[in-house]
Amino acid sequence: MRIWGKVFGFIIGFMFGRIGGGIFGLWLGHMFDRRQSLRAGIGNSSKRQALFFNTTFAVMGHVAKASGQVTEVDIRIANALMDQMRLSGEARADAQAAFIEGKESDFDIHACLKTFRLISMGRKELLQMFLEIQIQTALSDATLDPKEHSILSTIAKELGFSQKQLDDLLTRWQAEFNFHQKGGGNHTSVEDAYDVLGMEESMSDQEIKRAYRKLMNEHHPDKLVAKGLPPEMMQLAKTKAQDIQAAYDRVKGDRGMR
Repeated sequence: MRIWGKVFGFIIGFMFGRIGGGIFGLWLGHMFDRRQSLRAGIGNSSKRQALFFNTTFAVMGHVAKASGQVTEVDIRIANALMDQMRLSGEARADAQAAFIEGKESDFDIHACLKTFRLISMGRKELLQMFLEIQIQTALSDATLDPKEHSILSTIAKELGFSQKQLDDLLTRWQAEFNFHQKGGGNHTSVEDAYDVLGMEESMSDQEIKRAYRKLMNEHHPDKLVAKGLPPEMMQLAKTKAQDIQAAYDRVKGDRGMR
């Protein structure tokens, strides 16, 4: 029987959140041990993947509860994300269990995020992908409740992102929502394309190219999986990379860039 995940999770959680953190770490360790038993002979990268997976859905449940109660819309959004990730069987059951855990009134989001940041070893691309998934979930109904915004600010702060960085990501994701609504590519406005990329029209062509390469490097699916993104979430990274490419092509076409 695998117990090391529970022991490690409790110790790390207790370090950052005392009893509340220890209890969360124990649960997280249990979920980790469960996923470990499904994957034999895996190393540190897969440990980070299991942690990322469970923490993502636990925090998602907490964000969904932020407005007061989890609605049918919140549940549909969570299920839609699971469908996008093609989760089934044990993996989907783990995601649902984590989502339910995050909805509980005694869920300690601070201890949860501190533990996640520590075990993620401060990998910025990984932490940003986690934050972007929570933003994507919060904006899936096209609105952002003030309480949801407050929770996102807490998440960003615990993961080491400034309020400005969060606001920039929110702007980019709102533009991405508009981008999808209008069909992407040449069907959307060039203003939305710039916002998706987090760029300004005043930037030179060279600055645009450099910023585009940096964005693609940050969101490269294979690199993110190597850093700890669960394979089940690769499709989310692929979709993000495709949106970046489509927005860049729209900007290039508008500027006449080669």
